[in-house]
Amino acid sequence: MSDLASLRAYLLSKPGAFEDFPFGPETLVLKVGSKLFAAVGLDVTPTTITLKCDPLQADQLREAYTAIGLPSYFDKRHWVQVQLDRSVPEETLHALIDDSYALVVKGLTKAVRRELGLL
Repeated sequence: MSDLASLRAYLLSKPGAFEDFPFGPETLVLKVGSKLFAAVGLDVTPTTITLKCDPLQADQLREAYTAIGLPSYFDKRHWVQVQLDRSVPEETLHALIDDSYALVVKGLTKAVRRELGLL
């Protein structure tokens, strides 16, 4: 992503997505339903984004990209942290965001998915 504004726009383009700051002003949290699918560290350079990820894919991504590592405050098997230093291709970052969103939506109840228009 070229800048924080375009990253936010992409995250918020997901159906039912909204932003929150439950951890304070330094962490932008994106949720669908009541569940977090992305956390953007605003107080670090480079900016980071933490995303839910399939455990096998997470291991492969950590091996393939030095900018993808273990998150500090999330389950390290199911989440990755990406440094937004432009070393991860934008298409890959979009795919990671899409996958994180899909994994979280899949875990929502059918009633919540229906309420959000995701069924």
